[in-house]
Amino acid sequence: MKLTLSLQFGMRVRYLRERRHLSQEALALETNLSKNYISDIECGRRNPTLKVMNKIAKGLRVDLATLLLGVGDKNK
Repeated sequence: MKLTLSLQFGMRVRYLRERRHLSQEALALETNLSKNYISDIECGRRNPTLKVMNKIAKGLRVDLATLLLGVGDKNK
């Protein structure tokens, strides 16, 4: 099964969020985004803009390159 870019990105957000022991609500507060929006991103239902991706990276305390690491790899 080939994963869409949106789902790959969402899985990466979830992975980094869980590594930081943050809930979706805590990340939402850090990024000034809604909990539902974070959930939609993690489930691949949203295609966030670069600006939103940068907010998420800052909320997770990683740089944007780290947030995108592995997203879009051909073997996924």
